[in-house]
Amino acid sequence: MEPRESWAALASLIFILKAGGIAGVFVDLILFPLDTVKTRLQSPQGFRKAGGFRGIYAGVPSTAIGSFPNAAAFFITYENVKSVLHHDSASYLTPVTHMVAASLGEVVACLIRVPSEVVKQRAQVSPSAGTFRILSHTLYHEGIQGLYRGYKSTVLREDLWSWKQGHVVDSWQSAVCGAFAGGFAAAVTTPLDVAKTRIMLAKAGSTTASGNVLAALGGIWRTQGLSGLFAGVVPRMTAISLGGFIFLGTYEKTRQLLL
Repeated sequence: MEPRESWAALASLIFILKAGGIAGVFVDLILFPLDTVKTRLQSPQGFRKAGGFRGIYAGVPSTAIGSFPNAAAFFITYENVKSVLHHDSASYLTPVTHMVAASLGEVVACLIRVPSEVVKQRAQVSPSAGTFRILSHTLYHEGIQGLYRGYKSTVLREDLWSWKQGHVVDSWQSAVCGAFAGGFAAAVTTPLDVAKTRIMLAKAGSTTASGNVLAALGGIWRTQGLSGLFAGVVPRMTAISLGGFIFLGTYEKTRQLLL
């Protein structure tokens, strides 16, 4: 690759980083209260004992710190994989290219997202404990692996609806598509989200804390039935629908302005 092409590629990556990062920060901070309500509805102790509507922004420092690099990691991976695969693929394989690129993007992004999510969710159900205190407690008692509890369930959940990313359309069209696709995907993947929440919040050493997604789902089904598997579905659908609208719309518009 010639120097001019290298600089162009680097500039493109920086633009993608900015667009994806800005979109991610917008979504995560604006919709944080809905996420807190969802987490508390899904928690083992129940909504009221988890804090109810108190401290609705508990855990927001973790989200604020992890949001930009998480979103940027997804879009850098997504755009580069899509570019490599699309270069030699036929037009009818374009949907598959988007799916593969988005899936790999989620795998990479979750390396940042999961530690942030673990700390955030533990803070959301323990409003009186600070984010730094929860991070220190997790590292001291569980080590670095404690921050990656629920990684498999998170990747599985994200990959099941990552196909909706990356439509090459106008910003408003992208936003509308993101809202509808996100809302539908949110409803379908809610049981996996509940399992992820239970795994992340489980006491160290417990069966649920082992990270077995099927075991977590089975336990929720036996104790709470269908309502337990779909706990928090309304705020989750609302947050992701609005998130899809804001995220994809902001990303496309920022990308158009930057490129």
